Amino acid sequence: MDSELRPSIKEAPQTISGVAMTLELVVIAVSDVDRSKRFYAALGWRFDIDFQGDDYRIVQFTPPGSGCSVMFGQNITAAPAGSSRGLHLVVSDLPAARADLASRGVETSEPFHDVGGIFHHSNGVGITAGLNPERKSYASYFIFHDPDGNEWTVQEITTRLPGRKGDSAFTKELTKAVWG
Repeated sequence: MDSELRPSIKEAPQTISGVAMTLELVVIAVSDVDRSKRFYAALGWRFDIDFQGDDYRIVQFTPPGSGCSVMFGQNITAAPAGSSRGLHLVVSDLPAARADLASRGVETSEPFHDVGGIFHHSNGVGITAGLNPERKSYASYFIFHDPDGNEWTVQEITTRLPGRKGDSAFTKELTKAVWG
C-alpha cells in the first residue's frame, strides 16, 4: 500500500469529538414495498412504521437488539433497487443465526472466513470456506439477500476489541489490524 495513504498512529484520531453521533437508520432501495415488508417481517425484525404520504411511502424495521433500523419505501431514495452492499448484521453465534434464517425460508451462503481474521474482502481474495477454525471474533461470515438483491453480511463477533468508545487502545489496535 502506498505509504502516503497509510496513516500513522500519530495521524489517526485518538478520541471521539464531544458530539455524540449514532447510526440510527439505513435506507435501502426496493422495487416492491409490500414484498419487502413481508420479507423483513418474516425475518422477525421489529416492525416500526408504514406511513403513506401524498407521493411517498416509508416502511421501517429494526433487527432484534439493534439500535439502527432499515427503511425502504417509495420515492425515498434515487438508488436502484437492490444496490445496497456491505450492510453488516452482527451475531454471537453464526451457525445459530444461519439456522434461524433457514427456518424462516431465507437462503444464505455457506459460512466463510477471512484468513487474515479482520474483515472479508468483497473481491474474494483471502476468503476460505467454513467458519474460522479458531472461531475468532470478526472472522466468520455468511451472506443473504432480500428479494431485490440488497446484500446483508452476517458477521460473528463473540468478543469485541477493547475500547469501543474511541479510546486510544482501541484506535491503536484497529489501526494496527487494518494498516499493519
